[in-house]
Amino acid sequence: MDNAMRPTDDPNWILTHEGYSVLTESALESRFALSNGFLGARGSCSVTRGPTWVSWLGNIKWASWPRCYVAGLFDRPNTVRPVPVLVPVADWSRFRIVLDKKPQLLWDGTLLAIMRTLDLHRGELFTETTYRTEGGIKISGNELRLVSQADRSVGLQLVRFSLDRDGVDVMLEASFSMGGLDMEPLWLEPDLGAWRTEGSRRGVAMAGAVTLRAGGSLLVPERPFSLRWVWRWRSVAGQMIEVDRIVAVARADSAKDDPAPAAKAALARSRASGWRAVVAAHEMAWQNRWRDADIIVEGDDAVQRALRFAAYHLISAANPEDEQVSVGARGLTGDAYFGHVFWDTEIYLLPFYTMVWPEAARAMLMYRYHTLPAARRKAAETGCKGALYAWESADTGDEATPESVIGPDGAMIDVLTGKMEIHISADIAYAVWQYWHVTGDDDFFVDAGAEILLETARFWASRAVAGQDGARHIRHVIGPDEYHEDVDDNAFTNVMARWNIVRALEAIEVLTKRWPDRAAALSDRLALGDAELGDWRDAAARIATGLDPATGIYEQFTGYHTLEPIDLSLYSGGKAPIDALLGHERIQRSQVIKQADVVALEALLPEAFPGQMAEVNFRFYEPRCAHGSSLSTGMHALVAARLGHSTRALRHLHRAAVADLELDPQSAGGIRMAGLGGVWQAVVMGFAGLDLSGDSIAINPRLPPTWQSVSFRVHWRGRAVQVRVAGTTVIVAISDGTPVNIRIAGETRTLEGRGVLEVDLETAPRSACLDPGALGTSGRRSQAESGR
Repeated sequence: MDNAMRPTDDPNWILTHEGYSVLTESALESRFALSNGFLGARGSCSVTRGPTWVSWLGNIKWASWPRCYVAGLFDRPNTVRPVPVLVPVADWSRFRIVLDKKPQLLWDGTLLAIMRTLDLHRGELFTETTYRTEGGIKISGNELRLVSQADRSVGLQLVRFSLDRDGVDVMLEASFSMGGLDMEPLWLEPDLGAWRTEGSRRGVAMAGAVTLRAGGSLLVPERPFSLRWVWRWRSVAGQMIEVDRIVAVARADSAKDDPAPAAKAALARSRASGWRAVVAAHEMAWQNRWRDADIIVEGDDAVQRALRFAAYHLISAANPEDEQVSVGARGLTGDAYFGHVFWDTEIYLLPFYTMVWPEAARAMLMYRYHTLPAARRKAAETGCKGALYAWESADTGDEATPESVIGPDGAMIDVLTGKMEIHISADIAYAVWQYWHVTGDDDFFVDAGAEILLETARFWASRAVAGQDGARHIRHVIGPDEYHEDVDDNAFTNVMARWNIVRALEAIEVLTKRWPDRAAALSDRLALGDAELGDWRDAAARIATGLDPATGIYEQFTGYHTLEPIDLSLYSGGKAPIDALLGHERIQRSQVIKQADVVALEALLPEAFPGQMAEVNFRFYEPRCAHGSSLSTGMHALVAARLGHSTRALRHLHRAAVADLELDPQSAGGIRMAGLGGVWQAVVMGFAGLDLSGDSIAINPRLPPTWQSVSFRVHWRGRAVQVRVAGTTVIVAISDGTPVNIRIAGETRTLEGRGVLEVDLETAPRSACLDPGALGTSGRRSQAESGR
């Protein structure tokens, strides 16, 4: 067991934290969380902590917030109005030590040392602890914990410890803490518990097996209750106690299904192979994931660490085997946002999965397909056609945004995002098109993707209402800048809506040409006629965009330019958010932006910013953005890098990179997944200049002068593509397959399967890549053609 409990030697693959502080513990537990897209476990200490059942905290703070999760296990708790919430399941890592009949709790004795190490390369959490009891007994131990990437039903815990004193009466209890809380029990057996949620009627089963050896000899436990093991012995100074625990979990999505057999089967196969085989299979699975996901940056240790941290949590969050779930705003690392899925997933996370792990991207988009009926219901409730996806989505896809929350002063505050932040339908369509274009997954496009494109386009055409000015308007919305609510013609929303409609019309053309029978069947099922398609074309041509042809600037929404300009540099250096400093009413009347809005549009649809428009819009909106969301700085870094502002881009990137690596109290509710996706996009699609929007792979690097090189791997239409940018040299290699066109510095070359292409940027022509508008996500039409 000793060899397994040592982290990777390479310091570039590990994160460590020494010591314990109540002020940072919850944030640390988020940072060191383990997940495999099905099971999630926060990086809490498993031994010597007390219970966490108190529900009202007042002015005190949790010393720890241990949580374990099962993706897709939602129920509706006693809140007003009830919304679905990801249900925490039993904490299967819990141990309790009793010495001479006295339970050992952290605050009773002295914590002499504690070191936690997250091994990013192996997806394992290691803890070393030395603790002295009130009676002077020293306990020294270490632990390994993992949730398996090879068998997502399985978790593993290994613990070794010793006492420095003879003759102590020791009791060790291993339990599944708070198992079945507020759930109906289905089965309670010695090695199994199964429960059903009260409202959603979903089931979960947890099975476990624990063994303990003292000095190499197996001790037989008492079994007083289900999923509880108790051992008793008298200590021998220095004698090593070794414990291994295997847990297996299963979920059932309907009341007629029993999750217990699947959990039993998973436990049986893991016990048959043994914990060493569980560890080996898990580590091999992580090795395979890193082969595709690792990015190597030479010359910037902070960015290198941030990229691996980001990729670790992005890999951990996804499950390509389950189309019924997607990645929530905090993944399976914390309670914040209740496990709900936002636009973050499609805009900030899907580019990573599409290019690095297409199978995971497909499953997440199929989740949107399976929740399409709920999107249709929401559109109908608003008086529109087609599909309007929920701003916050859970298990069914119905709107899960709370209608109101309680403010600091006790007053109720209306939450408008669920009613007005409708750009999410275009965001999902964008991810669908990008996935199909990059992967060439025609089965997905025909079976699911085209229908999403058509139904979201149908929504936009019905939502865009003709005005007396001859344009069609989308009123009463919230754009990505959530400081400004209930605005008209938000540029991001409207331009993305137009793009959505144009892509849907193109999807019909593609279907009709390549799969005419399927095209006819889909049109019949959706009752799509020529008159409606004509209305779509009219909407695409006449939706207002806010573009001023004289300046080339998109007005973020109608009336934005008339608002109060505020110099944000006067507020720099403060820790309080700008909306708290200015107050809700003043910030609504100001030009201060919460997060990338027009700049986000520039990142997604650079073809809508031809010529100098990209530069003009970025320079106008960047100083007005307060970056009040973790989603913002990565997007700014991407756009700044494309424009060649490497110093400014690097400043934004470093700010995005430290968001969860620093023990920010905001991380206590879980890791901010979208910010991690933004870091990856900024490096790969910004600094490295990768563009997979056209019919060839395009690379237009803009590395900071302090970087020696960047290397990464992506997938393009079924083949792996290895890219390295070092100084002025670009090297591209592809796996087996048909020849691929590679466009570097504006010049297209053909690369044969298993071939390597090397280009010196100093000698290659670059004129065709100087225009940021050449970087498109559709590879087709300009969205700025008709202006406002």
